Amino acid sequence: MPASKFRRHFTDSAVVWLGWFLGIGVPVVFLAVFFLLPTSHLIARGFVSDSGSLDFTGLSEVLSRSRTWRIIWQTLWMALVATLVCLVLALPGAWTLYRTRFPGRALLRGVVAVPFVLPSVVVGVAFRSVLGPNGPLEWLGLDGTATAIILGMVFFNFSLAVRTVGNLWVRLDPRTEQAAAALGAGPWRRFFTVTLPRLLPAFAAAGAMVFLFCTTAFGLVLILGGSRTGTVETEIYFLTTGLLDLRSAAVLSIVQLVVIAFSLWLGARARRWGASTQKLRTDVSAHPLSRADLPAFFLTVTVILGLIVFPLTHLLWRSLHRSGAFTFANYSDLARSDAARVLRGSVLESAWHSIEVGLVATLVALVVALGISVVTTRRLRGVWGRRALAGLDALFMLPLGVSAVTVGFGFLITLNRPPVDLRGSWWLIPLAQAMVAIPLVVRVVTPVLASIDPRQREVAAVLGAGPARVLWSVEGPYILRSLAVGGAFAFAMSLGEFGATAFLVRPDSTTLPVAIYRLLSLPQAQAQGMALAGSALLALLSGGVMALVEGLSDRRASTGGGR
Repeated sequence: MPASKFRRHFTDSAVVWLGWFLGIGVPVVFLAVFFLLPTSHLIARGFVSDSGSLDFTGLSEVLSRSRTWRIIWQTLWMALVATLVCLVLALPGAWTLYRTRFPGRALLRGVVAVPFVLPSVVVGVAFRSVLGPNGPLEWLGLDGTATAIILGMVFFNFSLAVRTVGNLWVRLDPRTEQAAAALGAGPWRRFFTVTLPRLLPAFAAAGAMVFLFCTTAFGLVLILGGSRTGTVETEIYFLTTGLLDLRSAAVLSIVQLVVIAFSLWLGARARRWGASTQKLRTDVSAHPLSRADLPAFFLTVTVILGLIVFPLTHLLWRSLHRSGAFTFANYSDLARSDAARVLRGSVLESAWHSIEVGLVATLVALVVALGISVVTTRRLRGVWGRRALAGLDALFMLPLGVSAVTVGFGFLITLNRPPVDLRGSWWLIPLAQAMVAIPLVVRVVTPVLASIDPRQREVAAVLGAGPARVLWSVEGPYILRSLAVGGAFAFAMSLGEFGATAFLVRPDSTTLPVAIYRLLSLPQAQAQGMALAGSALLALLSGGVMALVEGLSDRRASTGGGR
């Protein structure tokens, strides 16, 4: 072999091995330090005594309390009711928004997608402005009740249920229904005997995910339920910050992990069931809205206007009023450092801190997610190599199965001693938020890279491009676009993150969601008005980021850049 060719082969091999080392080593170390270590320590806290010996008395003591079982039951039944309501409303919603065609359908679908990306604090404040004191629905007496929390949960997850069911509905092979019609079956009989059974996997998958999100709701329950109605998440928070009972909080976190694991297992089973039983086609064309579709149409529009549009518009309207008078004082007070005694600075300073933390958390999430996405989309020939990559991908999905409250609590009790002592460190919050956002970015980037035709890489290699050049020239454009979308999602999530941040925030570095929650604790009209204005500002920031995501997606689709 000529010396030049040998040097090039050696260099290419070194680049490949360095890429594998960085792509696997950096993400795995990050996951081990900032997820596996805190989570394992949290679990051990429930089974190990202060002396370090195995001790189950803490577990039995917490589970023997009637309050514990009341909180667990309250969490489960509220999540179950909210899930059932979402699924029932998703049936007419999916039919109207995915199987029929009418002017304004794209606008309604956009409105339905808004709640899922809004910070939980914003949603809690919006519903409280409607149901709470001086709200238009105060007369219902729902403020601080389980019904208010369930309505907020439905607000959040209605879009997820509609999208999951609708995406399957438009891909069902219509020939089965056509055959049933040819045999004399009427519309209702065709629906209940042919269509609905084929939609059950989508309902099961949507139900599992909605139930998961409902059981892990934190900011929403904290604001709407207060001290009257709590869940496992809020109980962990109160045990930690109010009573300093870390062991009881750890036991409840273990209970939470069991519920989440069951929800994820059920969702995975539902997806595999759907994949094994369905023969799907490309999207079926939507038909023009007919007279028979009007009941589903009006029900869907009523839900969208009453459940989504009304609370958000009322939040904006209330933010422009104080003591019944129209004013911009709520917004001008956001810049005043002396406007609220529960904050050391102004609300705008908290907003700027949220942006700084969000940018750092997004950058960390992008770096880690990029490495794991590039590695797991390599096509290895050996069976064990492919299994190892699949296991690595599943490993980085584990944070999806742990709530943000558990992540924050784990950071609080673990990263406070050498060799990883981050007590008082500014980096604690962005690292926690990055850990929450990484699975989301991986799920955005990985499918894009996996969809690239491997022949493009092979052609580039045949033409003399090395591994780094192939990665940059062939996959680079796809990576940049998917990272832009994933980064926007991660940034929006970090802006509104409240569960982990509530445990880790310091008085001199309050984020906007935490500032809003603290303002709500004050009875003065000024503080309440500032909370409303701060919520509107947070909604604007998050909504602007998601509008950017939609713009990037539309531009990619119009230029033919997507796959």
